[in-house]
Amino acid sequence: MNVQRPILKSAITSICWFGLTINVATAAVLVPSDDWTQWRGPNRAGRSEEAGLMMEWPSGGPKQLWTNAETGLGYGGISVAQGTLFTVGAFGQEEFLLAIDAASGKEKWRTLLGPLFVNNWGDGPRSTPTLDDGRVYALSAQGHLVCCEQTSGKEVWKIQLTDFGGSVPQWGYSESPLVDDGRVIVTPGGSEGAIMAVDKMSGKLLWQSESCQGTAHYSSVIAAQPNGQKQYVQLLMERLVGLDPKTGKQLWSADWPGRVAVIPTPIADGNRIYVTSGYGVGCMMVQIAEDNSVSEVYRNKVMKNHHGGVILVGKHLYGYSDGPGWTCQDLETGESIWEETDALGKGCVTYAGGRLIMQSEDKGDVVLVEPSDAGWRERGRFTLSPQSTQRKRDGRIWTHPVVVDGKLYLKDQEILYCYDIKQ
Repeated sequence: MNVQRPILKSAITSICWFGLTINVATAAVLVPSDDWTQWRGPNRAGRSEEAGLMMEWPSGGPKQLWTNAETGLGYGGISVAQGTLFTVGAFGQEEFLLAIDAASGKEKWRTLLGPLFVNNWGDGPRSTPTLDDGRVYALSAQGHLVCCEQTSGKEVWKIQLTDFGGSVPQWGYSESPLVDDGRVIVTPGGSEGAIMAVDKMSGKLLWQSESCQGTAHYSSVIAAQPNGQKQYVQLLMERLVGLDPKTGKQLWSADWPGRVAVIPTPIADGNRIYVTSGYGVGCMMVQIAEDNSVSEVYRNKVMKNHHGGVILVGKHLYGYSDGPGWTCQDLETGESIWEETDALGKGCVTYAGGRLIMQSEDKGDVVLVEPSDAGWRERGRFTLSPQSTQRKRDGRIWTHPVVVDGKLYLKDQEILYCYDIKQ
C-alpha cells in the first residue's frame, strides 16, 4: 500500500550551503562515494572510504544544512542512493517506509509497512532499509517484510516473518534485510529454521535453515568469504553460524553465551569472524578452515559492545565496551590497546574518510576521532540540536551515523539531520 501524505513544510527547515570551489593544486578533491545502500553501508562494515572530508571540525561542528522533524518515531536506520535517503518511522498507530530528498530534506513518498510496535524503550520500527536494483526492502518491528519500487514507493510484495515459525522478539524485529545474489535473507527465528531466504523479485520462499534453529534476536546477517567461498554468517543467541547461500544448510557453528539481547553485526576478516555482545558477555574471534571446521582464536571481555557497533580499521577494532568505555582492541590478539572513559558517553560509531564519527546515546554529542593505537585523538565535536522531545523515558539516541557524498546524516526519533562535512 502506497500512502501519499501531505508534506508538513513548516516542520522542515532548509539552509542553502554553496559548495567550495576545488583547486586540485591546493585542496583535496571530493571523490564520489559508494552509496550507502544498507545497514552499515558497503559490506556491512560500518565504513565509507570517501575522500575529501574534513579531517577536523570547526568549533561548534560542521554546518547544518537541513533538518526534517517529520520522519516518524522509532530507531530506523538510514540508507542513501542516487540522491534519495530512505528510512522507517512510525506515525500514529502505523509504521512506514519513507523516501526523502537528500539535498533538501523534503519527503518524496511514504509507504505503509504494518501496525505499530509498542515498547517501553520506544515505539516504532528499528531496522535499516536495503536498496537493490531499483527496489527497497524494509522490515517493520512486527516482522512485515516489504519490497517497494525505489522511485515511487509502490508495494511489489509483502510477507510476514511470523508466518515462518518465528515470533516477534521482546524489542521487536530489528535486523536489516540482506539482499544478495537474488535473495533476501532475514532471521524469523523458530523451530522451522532460524534464517530464511526469499526471492528478491517475488518474496517466494527459497529456503529455510532447518539445520539451524533458534530464537531471533537483533543482529543482521552478513555475506562473508572464508577460504574464498561465500557464506551467510549470523550471530544468534546461542551460537555463531555459517550457512550455505544456495540451500541454507548450516556449514559450521560456534557456541556463544548470549545474554538478554544479541545485537552487534559480525565482522568478517578473511577466514576469521569476530563477534561481540553486551550484558557482560564479551567478544570472540574464530577461524574457519577449508573443511568448515572452526577454531577459536580468542574469547575475552575486552569488548562488551551492547548495540553501538564495532568498526575494524586496519588491524584495530574501535567501539564502546560496557565498563571500560571507548576501546581500541587488537584484532589479532584480542588485547586492549587503550580505553577512554571520560571523553564521551556510551554510543555508536561509523568510519568515514579516515576518521571515526562517534555519537553518544544520552546527550547527543557527536565527536570526530582520529583512529590511532596511541590513544584517543579528538578532532572536533558538536551536540545534536534540536533534539526529540518524544523519546520514551528509557529511550536514547540509537540510530547510527551515515556519510554519503560529503554529508553526515544523523537521526533522533522523528528528527533527521544533515551536515556538510566536505573539506
